Amino acid sequence: MIFNCILAGVGGQGTVLASKLIAQAAMKRGLSARTAETIGMAQRGGCVVSHVRFGKNIYSPMIAKHTADIIIGFEPAEAVRCLPYLKKGGTVVVSGKAIKPVTASLAGSSYNGSDMIEYLKENAAKVIVIDSDQICEACGSAKVLNVVLLGAAASSGLLGLTQDELEDAVKERINARYVDMNTKALALGAQAAEKYK
Repeated sequence: MIFNCILAGVGGQGTVLASKLIAQAAMKRGLSARTAETIGMAQRGGCVVSHVRFGKNIYSPMIAKHTADIIIGFEPAEAVRCLPYLKKGGTVVVSGKAIKPVTASLAGSSYNGSDMIEYLKENAAKVIVIDSDQICEACGSAKVLNVVLLGAAASSGLLGLTQDELEDAVKERINARYVDMNTKALALGAQAAEKYK
């Protein structure tokens, strides 16, 4: 079986690291894994999209539209932007925290992400909304958002990897000083997604 996962966020949220953690966990299981990123103006808060595919006989990292098993949205509008990739019956795991785009800030328009989350709920079979601010605060850093969402995705059972496999990847790929904080984030993310089962 092949798992297709899209990760969508903005620059600085750890989207690329999250894709590497998924690939690491899959490879440790003995599966093939391929990743590709579209980074754009990421350093200036622009969109970042990572394609991650793993399973047997993976030849391309790119995910075709309407074939992603899961979208992990680090920001609601970015999840909506990638919704055409989601397969029928697919799942969206999304942070409830909106990041106001520069264009909206300059125009003075309001944006809090709630409309985007409603759109996701109307157009995806299953949407898991995570209160990432609360969890990141409990962990002591906003930089663990990526691992929080991985924990939630693993808990859903739809990522194709277990929480333990992701925890091993965290221990192998993340600086030892931050491992405890990230394993806590993984566990709290998984716990937050439990109510959606």
